[in-house]
Amino acid sequence: MTETTTAAADSPDDTTDIDTELPAPPDDARPTFADLGLSDSVLRAIADMGYRHPTPIQEQAIPFVLMGRDVMGTAQTGTGKTAGFTLPMLDILTGSRARARMPRSLILEPTRELALQVAENFVQYGKYLKLTHALIIGGESMSDQKDVLMRGVDVLIATPGRLIDMFERGSILLTDARLLVIDEADRMLDMGFIPDVERIVAMLPRTRQTLFFSATMGPEIRRLGDAFLTNPKEIAVSRPASVATTIVEGLALVAEHDKREALRRLIRTQNVQNALIFCNRKSEVDTLHKSLTRHKFDVGALHGDMAQTVRFATLEKFKANELRLLVCSDVAARGLDIGGLSHVFNFDVPHHAEDYVHRIGRTGRAGLAGHAFTIAAPTDRFAVEAIEALTGHPIPPMIVEGLDPVDWTEEDGRKRRGRAASGKAAGRGGGRGVAHGATSGATAGKSRAKPAPRVAVAPAPTPVPHEPHEIPHMPPHTKARSEPRPRSRGRVEPPAALPPALPQVASAPARSRAAERPVRRDRHNEEDSGAAVRGFGGDVPAFMQLRMRIPVAERHDGDSEA
Repeated sequence: MTETTTAAADSPDDTTDIDTELPAPPDDARPTFADLGLSDSVLRAIADMGYRHPTPIQEQAIPFVLMGRDVMGTAQTGTGKTAGFTLPMLDILTGSRARARMPRSLILEPTRELALQVAENFVQYGKYLKLTHALIIGGESMSDQKDVLMRGVDVLIATPGRLIDMFERGSILLTDARLLVIDEADRMLDMGFIPDVERIVAMLPRTRQTLFFSATMGPEIRRLGDAFLTNPKEIAVSRPASVATTIVEGLALVAEHDKREALRRLIRTQNVQNALIFCNRKSEVDTLHKSLTRHKFDVGALHGDMAQTVRFATLEKFKANELRLLVCSDVAARGLDIGGLSHVFNFDVPHHAEDYVHRIGRTGRAGLAGHAFTIAAPTDRFAVEAIEALTGHPIPPMIVEGLDPVDWTEEDGRKRRGRAASGKAAGRGGGRGVAHGATSGATAGKSRAKPAPRVAVAPAPTPVPHEPHEIPHMPPHTKARSEPRPRSRGRVEPPAALPPALPQVASAPARSRAAERPVRRDRHNEEDSGAAVRGFGGDVPAFMQLRMRIPVAERHDGDSEA
């Protein structure tokens, strides 16, 4: 809706001059709200707000909504889509009363801020009608919302998550809702609410009127519209994802480390009355808010991780001009109607081109002039090209005085974090991967070189026969370097005792029978060599062959006992 602002009505002399030199003003040819079939009570509320002529989306949508037709509307942000369904809904719902827990109509909004704005429109346009509404959003007392529902409501404005919670608790029934409005459908898709919306639609009666509005109309949005609507009237008042002609755009290309300085210079040099500053990440919102606060700017912050009460209080301060700047994430990019917003700054180029249209659509509303400036880094080239391809025109470049000029790079900033992570992983794991591959290959080579387990036991090497008392006394380190000890601790049989006619495989049973016979051990030999080491076979480590030292006193005691 636009206000009627003509100089001809104020000055008769000017009117005479215009009539003689220019054609008659087209106001008489433009339709008014009275021509759309709205009731006197609604027209009276519209006149109180100073509106006379509807916007194109309102002019085309309102008559079909009053006829009971399903409507699929596409219009750029800031063209009055909200009033396009709010005004006819008031007339449709007039004359009946709602029952407890059974609302007569349902409006789904993706965010709490949008739900609050729609509720404010119902209060303003329906002040001469006896209709009730309820707001079902997160961050508010659920018991208070249940009490409102128990009294019966004509219009239920809700976000999908809280509405499903209330339904699962048995606090609401949707079988009497004959009018459904899905607002900002593309935002619903971006936020992942489509499964919840499909579940909610399944709770509604099949015979209903559905109004489907979106700022963009992609293939997925159209598929949802075809699933929810029946023979809809399609209304597209402008090319999808177009920018309002009242917005002056600009693109400042600066180095990454100069972005904050560029923003401060733009705020100081431009005639900024109030402005929204958009960031891609919530952490960046907090960082930029602290930076602007240190430089003595009147600034607030708004993002999804903040408490609901803090978000509402910050928005109210910004609307009351207590705050000049508001740093926010895309949670506030859709549908927020902040009157007279002069500027929008994109501190970060949005990753999705559609978000650019929604961001800058917060300014230049209701026919007023607005400014939208984007601060881009050299790595944002592909994101900017995607925006220009979507809007159909290039963003005019602008120069920030005092900052060094830079050029675009071939790096895609939208994939910066993913590529950096993979690059780091390749740098760290790549070297290790090569080393690991070499090690694995060496290990594999060793495993291949390792002999297979022996099936038959070969005869042990022939030692030099001697008597136990003739073993010379050797120090431990000398024994460690000597030939490995035989595996058997008993008396070593000479090779002649083995049957020469038997093959080599038959020596294993002979060793087993010898092991079964009691072996005579020599005490002196056991003292010198230590206890038998089991579990290593013939490859006994040298350190385990060291003779355990025995005190001299204990050695003499042992000799005396013998």
